[in-house]
Amino acid sequence: MPQEVEVWYIIPSIRREFAIIMSKKGMPQKFIAEKLGITEAAVSQYIKNKRAHKIKFNQKTKKEIVVSVNRMLKNSHVITETQHICNLLKQTLSICQFHHIYDHDLPKDCKLCMVK
Repeated sequence: MPQEVEVWYIIPSIRREFAIIMSKKGMPQKFIAEKLGITEAAVSQYIKNKRAHKIKFNQKTKKEIVVSVNRMLKNSHVITETQHICNLLKQTLSICQFHHIYDHDLPKDCKLCMVK
């Protein structure tokens, strides 16, 4: 199912990018965990590249992730920013590419990335 790929691979990969950027900005893991709504152990695993490392985002998406992190640090909510990145991936057809990699039974009439 397309939703499973998004939940299992894409959203954790976005959180991983958020965590890495925050860590590079010098923020403690406890703060990152609180901001992202995950455990410190998960943050540690993301930073060590031991979780959610399968998805490779393009440069446009990586730049937009930095913008999202900056908005989160100014009180935007992580769910809002994650949805923003997912929508960007749908608009650029990137999510479809990830589905084809991880979901061999993708429906032929899938309209997931038909967002204009």
